[in-house]
Amino acid sequence: MSIADYKQGLGEHGKDTKLNLSSIFGNVETSGMTPTQFYGTALSLVYSIGDDELTAAVTAEAEGKIEENVVGAAKLAATLMAMNNVYYRFLHLSSDKQFSKMPAGLRMNGMANPGVDKADFELYSLAVSALNGCGMCIDSHVGVLLKHDISAQVIQHSIKMAAVLNAAATARRIG
Repeated sequence: MSIADYKQGLGEHGKDTKLNLSSIFGNVETSGMTPTQFYGTALSLVYSIGDDELTAAVTAEAEGKIEENVVGAAKLAATLMAMNNVYYRFLHLSSDKQFSKMPAGLRMNGMANPGVDKADFELYSLAVSALNGCGMCIDSHVGVLLKHDISAQVIQHSIKMAAVLNAAATARRIG
C-alpha cells in the first residue's frame, strides 16, 4: 500500500488531509530534511499512531530510500517516547512538584546510541513528543536540535508531519 492508496480510504471529511499528505510526501526534497530525517520521522510517527495501514503506506514510501538502521531508530524513538512522554508530561502537569525532585528510574540506554545521527534521533523524538503532547519533552528536544544547527524549517516540518499523519489516521478511523 502506498500513500496514494491510503488516501483513497479517506472520506470527504478527509479532503484537506489528502491534500496535506500529497504536499508532505510529494515534496520531500523541499522539506529541508534529508531522506533519513524525513522517513525516520514519518516512521516513528506511524509506529506511535498505531494505524497498521498507514504504517504499511509509509513503510512502502520509505522502501529503498533509507537503511535498516533508520527503521530501528524510528522504532526506538516511538517506544522510548511512549514511556517518556507519559512520565514527563505528568511531571510537567502535576501541581505537586515533589515528583520532579524524585529520580525517574526509567531506563533509556537506547538514547545514547540510537543507531542514527543524534540530531536525526532527536528529530524523530520531537515529532513523537509533539504527537503525544509532552511540553517538557518538546522543549528538551527543540533545545538539542537547535544546538545541532537543525533549522526551524526542519523542526516545523517534523511537527507538520505529526499533525497530518495523525489527521490521516483519524480520518480513516472515523470513516
